[in-house]
Amino acid sequence: MDALVSVLKSHPGSTVLVFALVFRLIHRLLQRLPVPKVVKQNDHTWKWRNLSVSMVHSLLTGTWAVTCVVVWPETLSNLHSYYTSLSYLLVCVSTGYFVQDAGDIILTGHARASWEFLIHHSLVISCFMYSLYTKLYVGGAVIALFVEVNSVTLHLRLLLKLANAQSSPMYQINKYINIFTYITFRLSTQFYLTWYIVHNYTWLDNGSFFLASMIAMNIMILIYFYRLLRADFFPRSWRSVRPNGTHNNNSKKFLTD
Repeated sequence: MDALVSVLKSHPGSTVLVFALVFRLIHRLLQRLPVPKVVKQNDHTWKWRNLSVSMVHSLLTGTWAVTCVVVWPETLSNLHSYYTSLSYLLVCVSTGYFVQDAGDIILTGHARASWEFLIHHSLVISCFMYSLYTKLYVGGAVIALFVEVNSVTLHLRLLLKLANAQSSPMYQINKYINIFTYITFRLSTQFYLTWYIVHNYTWLDNGSFFLASMIAMNIMILIYFYRLLRADFFPRSWRSVRPNGTHNNNSKKFLTD
């Protein structure tokens, strides 16, 4: 493993492109799976397949990130310079996914409708690529991927909505688990990363860039949290959701990364 990662470290850009192609292959393979009729009828096939790839990424990287911290606890306290071979590989894999997803959004003509996700992906890719090239903040990138644990329930929520299954027991159970994981793995993770940067700002490399990126993402996740609460717990006042539970904008994924 160490020998493989040492090769990857020498060519981080090429490595990311390789993993982007891997996720593109996963996308092609998932196209062979059947799509619910209601999804086809509402012309949400692209969104369904895009979310399916995102679900694969979240299941993989969320579990991987938590495992890295459990096995190597120092990752949590030394976000600046501590990392392992598996941590570095994780960041390579995840960056490849974000590159693939951004390309999928742009090349399929959904850029205008999903502009906020392109901004999010740009911030993540720039931060992760900096880590891969400098070997700094790899631990921070691993902690940042804790949010993918919540993304699993977010993706499931949207897939169920696309399948018109909002009244199903699975959706009702998932919406409470989703709120719990949002607070535990998304909000808490982002605020911990922000605190770490502010607390150590005076000596961190390019601290201003990372602080600005974190503030931007914090604003986004708070807005999404507000939308999520209104959509799932105060639906009568949430007028941007159609009767079938889909958003007015057919391309918006509602925080799926």
